[in-house]
Amino acid sequence: MTAAFVLGINMVVAGIFAVAFTVVAATNRSARGAWWLALGCGVGIVNAGLEFLLRQQADPVPVSIAIFLVFLSALSFALIGVARHYRVEPPWTAMAAIWIVTVLLVPVVFSMTYGSLSRLVLYQLPYFAMQALFGIMIWRSGRRQPLDLLLVVLQAVGATLYLLKPLFAMLVGTARTPQDYMATTYAAISQSGSVVVLIATGLVMLLVTMRDTTAEMIARSETDPLSGVFNRRGFERHAEAALAREGRATLIAADLDHFKQINDSFGHAAGDGVIAHFAAMLTEAAPSEAIVGRVGGEEFAVLLPAALLSDGRLYAEAVRAAFASAELPVLGVDRRFSASFGVAQWMPPETLPDLLHRADTALYRAKSGGRNRVCVVLGDLPPTPVRGAA
Repeated sequence: MTAAFVLGINMVVAGIFAVAFTVVAATNRSARGAWWLALGCGVGIVNAGLEFLLRQQADPVPVSIAIFLVFLSALSFALIGVARHYRVEPPWTAMAAIWIVTVLLVPVVFSMTYGSLSRLVLYQLPYFAMQALFGIMIWRSGRRQPLDLLLVVLQAVGATLYLLKPLFAMLVGTARTPQDYMATTYAAISQSGSVVVLIATGLVMLLVTMRDTTAEMIARSETDPLSGVFNRRGFERHAEAALAREGRATLIAADLDHFKQINDSFGHAAGDGVIAHFAAMLTEAAPSEAIVGRVGGEEFAVLLPAALLSDGRLYAEAVRAAFASAELPVLGVDRRFSASFGVAQWMPPETLPDLLHRADTALYRAKSGGRNRVCVVLGDLPPTPVRGAA
């Protein structure tokens, strides 16, 4: 009865995880794959129920085949869920190959003597292959944070467990018939190992889901929806973190010239399009480690970590020239636009607001000097009003 008790625990645990992933999926649209994970856990409950039903069968073969295939279905649904969460394509070809081999194995496996080593090995092989795909897929996703690596390890442990089950059966003995399976020590060991792996994997997957969902919520709260770059809050948080890490950095302040005239002449939709286009040019021209933010209506800031003042000027000149020569007929406008730039190099121990002020001062000089130009600031400058120049 020990195995039956453990199997009951398996059902309860699978049910808890099914409810948990359902709640996650229903309350957060960004939790990709949660519905599939909930479905996998739900099918796992059905599989455990079939194990109890097996003891009452005069002919155990139909229910035994159902158990064999239903559990593989549970693993398949869970695998799809994990793939969706990690934003990778499920390994459809490998999954299809496993299913084809499994279906072909059914008449072979269930014609063998129950409890024989060859039958036990062939029975566990599809589960081993499907479980191994979990770890391979997570690893190939490129996500290597501690929880992701722990999940890979758990999949390796689960896959290994399927290979070891035939050995356990040979060591402790197994039942003579499928109906007697639940009364054996092997069943207790097998179900205990499964419930431990199930609980550990389910908990870690929930933690991964919560971690990534929280990260996405933070990213949304720090992203300007129009331009796709950081909003002021996001820019300041990431820029301050970069300054704390780096020994040097350069900041570029940018502002669209005569932006009010764009809105007045072509409408706010066109103005929004110009902002989005300018933000895209800032991002595309910047190195991967750069921090780009929209810090005001038509005002942007770009922090180049580890960059010199000359690097910042070259970057600003490249964006200025490209933007000034760009044509945007798709926005319904028949003229070109320009932007002005101010560049300042960080001078520790000044703060980010100090650096922003110096870059804004250089930007104001670019504006007052005729616009469509880049000005740099070499050191501290006297306070100068920097707002109001369109």
